[in-house]
Amino acid sequence: MVRLRLTRMGRKKQPFYRIVAADSRAPRDGRFIESIGHYNPMLNPPEIKIDLERVDYWLGVGASPSDTVTGLIKRARGGNEGAEEAS
Repeated sequence: MVRLRLTRMGRKKQPFYRIVAADSRAPRDGRFIESIGHYNPMLNPPEIKIDLERVDYWLGVGASPSDTVTGLIKRARGGNEGAEEAS
């Protein structure tokens, strides 16, 4: 089963996450199928960049998003993108 989830990048105490489509059996920071965006919680406001067309594709073929990614997708669709451009 394919899941849309976060994979951790960045240095110690400075997390940066990629939003990826990955097999649910793969390790968190391991192999993934496709990178569809990123999330940087260290900025104020947090930066969220997601390719919503690819999200719609993966959801259409049966992928299930994690709880965190579901919230990030809602924020990206909700018009929070104006705050991203300001940073």
